Amino acid sequence: MKRRIVMSMLAGATLLASSLLGATPAQSADVPAEFGTDWHDPITAAPPLPKPSGKSCQVTVAEAQFRDFTPYKGTYTPPVGCGDRWSKVVLRMDGKVKGRQYDRLGYLHVGGVEIFRTSTPEPSPDGIEWSVEKDVTRYSDTLRRGQDVEMLIGNVVDDTYTGIIDVKVTLTFYAGRPGTTPDHPATTPDRVLTLQDGTLTTPRNSERVVAEVYATGSGGGCEEFWYLSAPDPAPYSCKAGGGPYREVQIKVDGRLAGIAAPFPHVWTGGWSNPFLWYVTPGPRAFDVKPIEYDLTPFAGLLNDGRPHRVEVSVVGVPEGQSGWSAPVNVLVWQDAKSEHVTGKLTRHQVGDLANSSTYTPGSEHRVDTEGSHRLAVAGYVDTSHGRVATTVSRSLTNASAHRWTDGENQDTLDATWVDDQSVTVDGRGPARTTRTQRTYTMDGSITIGAGDRLRTVLTLGDRATVGTTQAGRRIAWSWLDDTVEGDASWTLNVPRDQRHAVGTTSERYRLYGAGSPGGCYDRALTSVQGVLTEDRSGC
Repeated sequence: MKRRIVMSMLAGATLLASSLLGATPAQSADVPAEFGTDWHDPITAAPPLPKPSGKSCQVTVAEAQFRDFTPYKGTYTPPVGCGDRWSKVVLRMDGKVKGRQYDRLGYLHVGGVEIFRTSTPEPSPDGIEWSVEKDVTRYSDTLRRGQDVEMLIGNVVDDTYTGIIDVKVTLTFYAGRPGTTPDHPATTPDRVLTLQDGTLTTPRNSERVVAEVYATGSGGGCEEFWYLSAPDPAPYSCKAGGGPYREVQIKVDGRLAGIAAPFPHVWTGGWSNPFLWYVTPGPRAFDVKPIEYDLTPFAGLLNDGRPHRVEVSVVGVPEGQSGWSAPVNVLVWQDAKSEHVTGKLTRHQVGDLANSSTYTPGSEHRVDTEGSHRLAVAGYVDTSHGRVATTVSRSLTNASAHRWTDGENQDTLDATWVDDQSVTVDGRGPARTTRTQRTYTMDGSITIGAGDRLRTVLTLGDRATVGTTQAGRRIAWSWLDDTVEGDASWTLNVPRDQRHAVGTTSERYRLYGAGSPGGCYDRALTSVQGVLTEDRSGC
């Protein structure tokens, strides 16, 4: 089936949160009639990462050229001259590549802790450069000691795919202490742990425990675009027994401890059309954020000094099928005035998992999917500053309509995922509730017409609303909307110089409230045939 051959432009890659930096376009840029051999360096509309003033120190963590699947291995040494407590730590990766290459996934581990995961842009024959920044202050515990470093961006270089991925990663440390809140000892965890043979042993005085999972479907197989999977009866090239519903679960000692909707990443060759993404990637393509699970209700159980089994699984993946990577870090806040924090799990309520995919045959085949799940857990810990109870409630919903014709020369998807979480902490003053509602959207079509002309029209949305209330009063709020939309066409089965590719891609990134510069950030980008024609900011 010819469309599926190009649907996955990310092939055979091994797995790697952030803002992508780019230059402002020339105001008089001429737009060519079609893509040429060069285009603007990758850029996103995300806000620049704020950095503290004052003294800073920089350390190079990795510098490598990736040609195959051999990881870079080195050592990390903490900075000299900035102390061992930092107000902020910023990771920066600078990359360059030219020639012809697929998009690739990669990771960076320091002391076994995954601190960075990203994908790469596809290059122009003349070459591109890009930079990604990420706040990695939360990993300060790991960075205070010398560590082994491993980095890999799995790649293939041969007579056809010539692009060697050249990267340099640095860490910049800003002297000073990270901020605190009235309700948590510090915003930065005291310990960062990894699983040992699938088990976790926490310090016995842990009072807050958060797991983070860098979950990505990838590797060139069907799980790279899991959202298009069809149930077994449907005549579609990518099948999954129950359909496209996916849910990332974490269990503690076999008991469900957290649920989440995975983000529907579209890498820079995705939806059969790299021309959509040459200048502006889809949301999170260069910013693979981990899923976070608040495991504090389980802290009393975990604090017994024994190892506890922690497992991550993805609901909906067919038995025995690979294609997901889900490494786990565990962030722990400790009670410095207690040797042993005791506690108890007081509530564990698992709702029924609803997962229905209905196939309707016809001249236009159709799969309609409805999925949902709920989980509520609660527990308390007895700390040196009193009893603190934590309740975590999470609900997931997914609805999608997938339609295609015989031969898949027309293929469309309209899908929405909602991940709604509420965390209430009761102790040390009035109860505080933080509600986070994440909504991901995907609305697109691929059509192969006369003369093997392929056209992709796609809109992707990454939205989140976060609100915190205390004693009935809102004390914090933020709203994010990152939308990327594009329309691109090219000719299949011809040499590169005969593709006659055209494409327009736009991104608008809006952030209001907490975390936005001045309380308001709004930036819009547009590129046409690889030329950046708009870069507009303002609230």
